[in-house]
Amino acid sequence: MYTISELFDLTRTEARGYLSDFTYPFEALEGLKAFIETLGETLGEEYEEVCPKVWVHTTAVVSPTAYIGAPCIIGAHTEVRHCAFIRGSALIGKNCVVGNSTEIKNAILFDGVQAPHYNYIGDSILGFKAHVGAGAITSNVKSDKTPVVLKDGERRMETGRKKVGAMLGDFVEVGCNSVLNPGTIVGRRASVYPLSCVRGTVRENAIYKNANEIVVKE
Repeated sequence: MYTISELFDLTRTEARGYLSDFTYPFEALEGLKAFIETLGETLGEEYEEVCPKVWVHTTAVVSPTAYIGAPCIIGAHTEVRHCAFIRGSALIGKNCVVGNSTEIKNAILFDGVQAPHYNYIGDSILGFKAHVGAGAITSNVKSDKTPVVLKDGERRMETGRKKVGAMLGDFVEVGCNSVLNPGTIVGRRASVYPLSCVRGTVRENAIYKNANEIVVKE
């Protein structure tokens, strides 16, 4: 399975120290809320605590119609647009876009991430400059409510968690109206076609057209 170091450039997130304590990204989901609360108390004067345990950088732009639940950190020059719904336990980096009607909870967005239109990002980690197209979602709970199992070919890894969304490496592109099933992992610089239903692992530098057609970028 892809490790944190294989998926992410840790210099591109305020969670670098926290994530470096783990091997696999799903392991960081359990303590994320407590980490954000602790980190928020250490932020400098460039962050404003706009309400209890919600810290927003002074250069960030947050629509008055957006909802931001605690704990949450929103980084420099990030834009939170109309009717965004940040439910809490969210660390959103610099230069990000959280768009119209996008919902986020228990997630890390590295710097430069864009989730601009009608997205759901739950129990997930999105790497540097990852982009999810309009309507793309990270499904985080299996239909039978059993613990999520990570899959890579014949390999299996038990997470022991009921809720695990997607782990997207740096520079991943996800097409419009795609569904990333619970425990999906997408390697660095991979692309997912619009309207895809993805499960398991997509290798880095791959183009996911459908489950039977995955090609390597030239």
